[in-house]
Amino acid sequence: MARICELTGKGPIKGRRILRSGKAKKKGGIGMHVTATTKRRFFPNLQRVKAVVNGEVRYIRVSTSAIKKGLIVKPPKRTWTKPAAKKA
Repeated sequence: MARICELTGKGPIKGRRILRSGKAKKKGGIGMHVTATTKRRFFPNLQRVKAVVNGEVRYIRVSTSAIKKGLIVKPPKRTWTKPAAKKA
């Protein structure tokens, strides 16, 4: 399953992790030196939520930013209760 928001289309983006060694000049060293860069991916914060889509309630994977913006319509709470048993 792709890690893509169904509403905004937000997906993973590429980035780098930079490893440094040494002591900062502020702290009395000769400066920090980059020793390695490792490629990595930043994933969107996806949540599986119930939403009303085309008139029906179903689960969709959306980013938290889409939830905060109010792009999803939550279904109404169920009010159904079990009917009382009939005595014979």
